Amino acid sequence: MQDFRVHTFLTVCQTMNYTTAAKELHITQPAVSQHIAFLEKEYGVKLFTYQKRKLRLTKAGYLLRDALSTRAHDDALLHRKIRAIEGSARQDLKLGMTLTAGKYIAARPLAIYLSEHPEVRVTVKSGDTARLLQMLDAGVIDCAFVEGMFDSNAYACDTFRTERLVCACAPDHVLGGRRHTMEELLGVPLFVREEGSGTRAVLEHALAERNLSLDAFAEVSEVGSLDIIKVLVAEGLGISFLYEAAVQRKVAENTLGIIPLAGKTIQHGISFIRLKDSAFEDEFARLFADLKAQQ
Repeated sequence: MQDFRVHTFLTVCQTMNYTTAAKELHITQPAVSQHIAFLEKEYGVKLFTYQKRKLRLTKAGYLLRDALSTRAHDDALLHRKIRAIEGSARQDLKLGMTLTAGKYIAARPLAIYLSEHPEVRVTVKSGDTARLLQMLDAGVIDCAFVEGMFDSNAYACDTFRTERLVCACAPDHVLGGRRHTMEELLGVPLFVREEGSGTRAVLEHALAERNLSLDAFAEVSEVGSLDIIKVLVAEGLGISFLYEAAVQRKVAENTLGIIPLAGKTIQHGISFIRLKDSAFEDEFARLFADLKAQQ
């Protein structure tokens, strides 16, 4: 059973504001302060500090947040499992997926898994990598498939699949089919996903390795929809760097083309992540193995 002061602490960690946390918890701000003071006295350390009037976690605060987040999630998951046993209900699985990882990589293995495990009822939440990490920390989801960059030391994680990032173009693009360096593409209009997108983060990381940035391109347009990007690219209005799994059908249908890149291949792992040191780690490991086997 989760202590109410732990719940207060984790809420402050999510909001980083005592007043906002008090409103979410329906208690007074002095009560929030008392709960945090109790925990600081219990552990003998400061958990929060102010830097330029902004609330920040201390190193001890980060450590406690990670440990208590896992404990709170395990407690919530245990409650769900017990209710399922008592009521002969189906087992709930709360899963997060980034858009590309979900639609093109993990959805089919998940569908096969669910058909083979009718006792499992799944709830799928979508969002970018940063949003799904917040949901995981808050206990909103149990685990997630993400394509973006994250601190692998902060979570338990396994690589579900490694995907190439390819340069998509119109099928009749003048540069299509021939190998080019990244520098040779800088004059071509570029379409990118919104900030926070995993695909964009991987591209920005690859550009940084080449001492480049998005600013090096003559024209960059931000588009929040992957499907719209593919339409714009197919019409010859520019290029975009997308995961190969997201364009392979269009390439096979000859409605999109690929500009092969010279030099190092851009690739990144699609990761299956969950909170560290969970009491249910063995179950997550079995789920990962079952889903991976369905690829």
